[in-house]
Amino acid sequence: MFNLKKKWMTGLVAMALTFTLTACGGGAAKDSGSNTSKDGGGESLVIGFSQATLESPFYTSLVDGAKAEAKKENAELIVVDAQNDIEKQNTDVQSLITKGIDVLLINPVNPSAVAPALKAAKTAGIPVITVDRQTKEDVVSYIGRDNVEMGRLAGEKAVELLGGKGATGKVIELQGDAGGTVMKARHDGFHEVVEKEKGIKIIEGPYSEYIRAKAVSSMQDLLQAHPDVKLVYAHNDDMALGAMKVLEQAGKLKDVKIVGIDGLMEAVKKIEAGTFHATVINDPISLGTLAIQTAIKTGNGEDVEKVMNADTGLIDDKNATNYVDDSKKFAEIK
Repeated sequence: MFNLKKKWMTGLVAMALTFTLTACGGGAAKDSGSNTSKDGGGESLVIGFSQATLESPFYTSLVDGAKAEAKKENAELIVVDAQNDIEKQNTDVQSLITKGIDVLLINPVNPSAVAPALKAAKTAGIPVITVDRQTKEDVVSYIGRDNVEMGRLAGEKAVELLGGKGATGKVIELQGDAGGTVMKARHDGFHEVVEKEKGIKIIEGPYSEYIRAKAVSSMQDLLQAHPDVKLVYAHNDDMALGAMKVLEQAGKLKDVKIVGIDGLMEAVKKIEAGTFHATVINDPISLGTLAIQTAIKTGNGEDVEKVMNADTGLIDDKNATNYVDDSKKFAEIK
């Protein structure tokens, strides 16, 4: 299946990409994953996974799901962390090609700027599957969720929390990464619903890259400028929890509703306690599992769906108790 010609081509492409990226100042890839392979004879399927960042708990859980499934299926998985640096991600992919991967999973830092890495993989005959974030390049499959719909669910809950039809109030939106496809989709879905209510004003905050510490800094400035805020919508729960910390310190937690996305268990527990108000389920473990299953099918020459959107749903005070589980980081789809 994975013949010598492909391995020879992989070597040539890797050398060419090394030269190109070195000229651009790229560094060496950092391997942050675990390798598992088949016991005994036979050639093991080698899957490379270039993750945009491992600073977010969502992405670490996604990788955990991928590792568990790879181990279960006796596949070899190599995970590298781009650290939100597109030059590093392009270099990371070059390193994965050099190692002789058979399938590339990638969560792109930037949907356009990752093109050199994807072109190199294609030239080397390595199929590419994008995970969580889409890219502008054509790939074998995209595995994620309908982030526009997730934004809509958050928007519908926000309107409800502000009083329903005819609602009024000021909303602060903590955004993900500049230019990101997930950010844009969660922004657009939310605005599509909320902007129908003319009495609601949305204040778009700076890009906090899905990181709690950055959201804390952004929220401090935003709260000072907009002390009359009635609701915070964050593109993920980690940023929402950062905003919650700022509101609590300012003595405004009882006056402001909080809506996030991902289903982070810390947020779910606070929904049950009444200090957080809603989250939209993203379930990273199932995404990681599905990514490996799709990579294995692709590596074995089987057809896979071009777009694979996993399920989602809303967690609020009506059902939070059903999702609370101390052994898990994230709520799972039920």
